[in-house]
Amino acid sequence: MIKRIVKMRFHAQHVDAFKEIFRLNWHLIKNFEGCSHVELLQDENQPEIFFTYSLWESEAHLNHYRNSELFARVWKSTRALFAEKAQAWSVKQVEF
Repeated sequence: MIKRIVKMRFHAQHVDAFKEIFRLNWHLIKNFEGCSHVELLQDENQPEIFFTYSLWESEAHLNHYRNSELFARVWKSTRALFAEKAQAWSVKQVEF
């Protein structure tokens, strides 16, 4: 299982546009082969900062999505609204 976190900062005037892009596409992402969960989180104190949190069956599934037409289309329209470059992490739970 791959847990993916992506941090994005938008220009304040583009926050609503991004939320609409996400609203229109989240079900397509969630139903993409290998994806079992996608959610959008917004920073409590800095409303122009968002995080996506997604769960993928494997890195191969995540990479298949990242190389898809869906990702290219959504990322192109999302990236145009950024105030700074996005950051992304693939993480795993630490067992102890």
